[in-house]
Amino acid sequence: MTDHRPASDARQLMSVVLAGATILLVVHALGRFIYTPLLPYLVGDGQLTASEGASVATWNYLGYLIGALLAVRWYRPDQIRISLPVAMGVHVLTTLAQTQVEPVAALSGLRLINGIANGVVFVQAPALILEWLVRRNRTGASGLVYVGVGVGLLVSSFLVSGTADMLSGPARWWPAALLSIPLALWATWRLVGLDVPARIQRDDGSYADKGPLLDRASIPLFFSYAGAGLGYILPMTFLPLLTKTQLPDGHWLVDGSWLLVAVVTIPTPIIWSFLGSRFGDLPALRLNYLIQFLGALAVVVWPGPLGIVLCALLVGSTFVGTVLLTQRIGRALHPHQGPRLSAAMVALYSVTQMAGPWLTRQWLDAGGTLVGAFTLGAVALGWGLLLALFVPRPEDWHAR
Repeated sequence: MTDHRPASDARQLMSVVLAGATILLVVHALGRFIYTPLLPYLVGDGQLTASEGASVATWNYLGYLIGALLAVRWYRPDQIRISLPVAMGVHVLTTLAQTQVEPVAALSGLRLINGIANGVVFVQAPALILEWLVRRNRTGASGLVYVGVGVGLLVSSFLVSGTADMLSGPARWWPAALLSIPLALWATWRLVGLDVPARIQRDDGSYADKGPLLDRASIPLFFSYAGAGLGYILPMTFLPLLTKTQLPDGHWLVDGSWLLVAVVTIPTPIIWSFLGSRFGDLPALRLNYLIQFLGALAVVVWPGPLGIVLCALLVGSTFVGTVLLTQRIGRALHPHQGPRLSAAMVALYSVTQMAGPWLTRQWLDAGGTLVGAFTLGAVALGWGLLLALFVPRPEDWHAR
């Protein structure tokens, strides 16, 4: 009698990973990062100024922080099964509402609420999947979930550029809103039914929510991750706008810079997951920070097409890797605290993401340039690299 279980297990694994990738595509690309390629058009339509655009982005990142903090509270799998579908419903409704509002204050409010939903989902969905994978000894597949971010960036680029001449103002949100609905329904349905214990226990039978998250090993990892949040968010929010200010209308990079970011992001979860498995997650993370630092610095050293292309390629090929490697290192340092640890790290990460657009607005209002703002991103990534050097290897930490 033929045993079909391996094939069935493989199909189940791919179905879960695909659902996770889809849900991140919806909330993180169609909900959050599509604002980056949209921003130059919204400014061109007269709905926003560059400074107002930075302010709207800040409200979205504040929402992301609130969502991550809620996920710190609602981290158990039984709680995730309730909060995840609620957050996805909020995402869909706010994205639809964005098609109807033009005042900056109203858009800011919707981006705040949308950010809350994004923060909850971006913490809970990968954390739930990681726990499901750990129970099946397939932790190495966790990075595949983040492929959805890269694919989503590519989809968002085509949605914006493909409808640029047909839509204007708030109507530019319609493609993202309509695509989100069916994808959100299927992915949410698939994930809420995962077989994961209601509460996660340690080997001694105690519950994971009883122990501390911060110690001499995790503190430098937390602060390193904070530098990553501030460092990557500036190019990921303002690179297309910087391109539009530096290059003439019609230059291929005006739309192409975001397309480059999207294309190189797609394979990066697989690449960084492999590098982490082959050489260790911690050495891979340090290399990741170095490459990302050079990418943010490129537009400062070489203003114009060369710097823009290098920034798109180097930052686009690393920022997702930072997330998945840091999450895996954190869980290795604190086994059995996956969802709780993930929520705490994303909360700190989101604080610095929120600070990036806010600092950019202050800089622009004071007469500074976007190129100057990118210098801050490079410094933050250098900080992240420095702190990553002080994170111990999990095996050394547990053997002490």
